[in-house]
Amino acid sequence: MNKMTPEELEKFIHRELRGLPVRHAPPALEGRVLAAIEQRAAIAWYHKSWSYWPAAVRALFLAVITALAGSAITAFFLLMQSPEPGLVWQEISRRCEVLTSLYHAVAWTVGFAGQMISRIPPLWLYGSLAFIVTLYVLFIGLGATAYRVLYRSNK
Repeated sequence: MNKMTPEELEKFIHRELRGLPVRHAPPALEGRVLAAIEQRAAIAWYHKSWSYWPAAVRALFLAVITALAGSAITAFFLLMQSPEPGLVWQEISRRCEVLTSLYHAVAWTVGFAGQMISRIPPLWLYGSLAFIVTLYVLFIGLGATAYRVLYRSNK
């Protein structure tokens, strides 16, 4: 056999591999592989590794972790530098005023919603709940009926 250049050897191997017959996987193996692929696809994103998370969630997570780490480092630095710890806590509470005002706004909104709901007569609340439950039951019943009519009658 004569010496081949790397390009000729590549072409020769490629031609020989193309000439081989196609081999199919055994049916049992094919079924197991497809089942494993479906099982992996059904796993929720938050149960997967970091690279599978949506980009917006990753960005939010990084922002929150960075803010928490920065706050912890700042608090530690202030505690180490300050001769009086009370001043440190005043500084920390001053920097957290936005969170405190946000908490008060949410608490006011929840209180207001509670007052508004408490003014609705109980009969109306129970009637609304019964109406919503009835709609859900009808939706499930219609879906089951449509499934039986469309898919079960073909068999």
